Order: sequence, then C-alpha cells, then structure tokens
Amino acid sequence: MSETDSKPIVLLIDDSVDVHRLVKARLRSEPYGIISASNADEGVAFATEQMPTLILLDLDMPGCDGFETLRRLKADSKLCNIAVIIVSGIENSADKVTAFDLGAVDYVCKPIDFGELRARIRSALRTQQLLSLLATRAEVDGLTGLGNRQQFNRRWEQEVSAFQRYGTPLSMIICDIDHFKKINDSFGHPAGDEVLQGFGKVITQSIRATDVACRFGGEEFVVIMPHTGAADAQIVAERIRESLSAVTFPRHPEHRVTVSIGVAGLSGLLPGLTKERWVEFADKALYSAKHGGRNRVVIADMQAGAPTLTPAKAG
Repeated sequence: MSETDSKPIVLLIDDSVDVHRLVKARLRSEPYGIISASNADEGVAFATEQMPTLILLDLDMPGCDGFETLRRLKADSKLCNIAVIIVSGIENSADKVTAFDLGAVDYVCKPIDFGELRARIRSALRTQQLLSLLATRAEVDGLTGLGNRQQFNRRWEQEVSAFQRYGTPLSMIICDIDHFKKINDSFGHPAGDEVLQGFGKVITQSIRATDVACRFGGEEFVVIMPHTGAADAQIVAERIRESLSAVTFPRHPEHRVTVSIGVAGLSGLLPGLTKERWVEFADKALYSAKHGGRNRVVIADMQAGAPTLTPAKAG
C-alpha cells in the first residue's frame, strides 16, 4: 500500500517544475498526499485515474489554461464534485469572479503564502469530508446500515445501463421477511427492529463486496448482483434464506424467522427490457414465493415472460 492510499489526495496541476518542488517540500508534513501534473491533459487524466479529494490548479498555463481546465473538470460527471482551488500569479477581481462562477471553491495568489495555503487546503478538505458524509448518509438506511431506496434507484439505473451496453450478466434478488407484522404485533416493534437489523447482517455476510444490498422499504430488501447470472444468484438467495432461518433472536428465541425471495437475472441481452420491467419480474417471483408457501426462492424465467417456481429446500 502506498503512502497516499490511506490519506486524502491533493492533485497539483501547474506547468512550473519549481512550484511542484516547493509545494511538495513545504506541505510534506500535512496529512494528505500530493501528486503532480504539468499540464491540463495530464491533470484531467490523473484526476480521472486517482480521483483526488482536492485539486490545486494553476491559472496561467500554456495551451489549455486554468479556466479551460476547470471547465473540463466541471463538465465531467465523474470529476465535477472534486474541490478546486485556483492558484494564480495575478490578483485580479475579474479572474476571481470567473473562477468562482466556474465552480472553484477558493483562490490563492502567488507568491504563495504557505501558512495561508495550508489553512485553505484544510478548510476545503473538511468541507469535502462533510459533503461526502452527507451524501453517504442520504443513501443509507438508518436502521440497518444498508443502502436505502434512493441508493437502489441510482445503482440499479447504473447497472442496467452497463448491462444494456455490454451484455454482461446481471441479477437482482428481492427478499420479504415472512409474517413480519405478526412479529411486531406479538413481540413489539423493538423486536421487529431487531429482526430487520439481523437480516441486514445476514445479507451483508452472504454477498460479495461488489454486490449492492439495500432496504427497499418496510421488511423488503433487495440485492443488486453485477456480473452474476440467475443460477448463481439463486445460490446466494438460498444462502440468505438458510442463514436467516438459523438465526436466534434474543427477544423471541423460540420463534424462527424466515424469508421469501424472488430472483430475476440474465446472462445476455433481452430486447425491449427496461429497468422497471426487470423489477416487475423480480416482484412476480417474490409474489409466487409468498403464495407458494413462503420460506422459498422463486426464479423469474425472464425469457419466457413468467416466473418459474423452484423448490424450497427443507428447513
């Protein structure tokens, strides 16, 4: 692991070798790593590859200047949220207004006062950390720690778009805890919350790091599984089902909790299939699992257009 792997990364884009050497020397004790680019093209390429937390951008560069570089950064959906501090040898009000209008978070003049620069970088990094935390929490379910419906909508759109572009396998699993209302009614809402949290842990322990688990709403959960066909998704679904069945909950140790699961997956393109239609297939499979006796997995035969029931394992 490199020194910068565990630290925020600051990317310095400047055509002056002396500025790079000076900045690295004067900021070497700061709690972030510094990487260098000598022109706009190299800087944008490094930003795309390294995804720095902050960019220090020289305004006066030959060819593509700082303003045009800033426009390129802000026009890229992957890079537009990176904080940019403009560094300029000219203290010009019009340049400052332009920089802020284009999306810069700060403006520092040369010759650089490194005490001031340190303070401005720290302030920008704190702001980025808070913004990142807010963005993360906006997509996290407060009870289970899994993604929420908003995160599911965003990630599902991304994964289906990638599937439609490349045709790589993709599956989704929808889970609904059986008789959840009875748990709340019989043992109280704290017991219900305990089950939801416990099931969230079961899902997390049963899936890969590349899968996306979200609380879909109420007692319903969904898992997005990139690069996974329906047969492999079924194996994971059965693992989730069996694992939950084996959990003992302290508030009602004698009561076994089970889950019904629908799976909808494809290993190749299906003409006319939308992300909404895909969710409908998974919902239909879940519906069949519920009405087929619960505590089982149903696979949606998406090619045939109707869900096919798979036998539940004994448990």
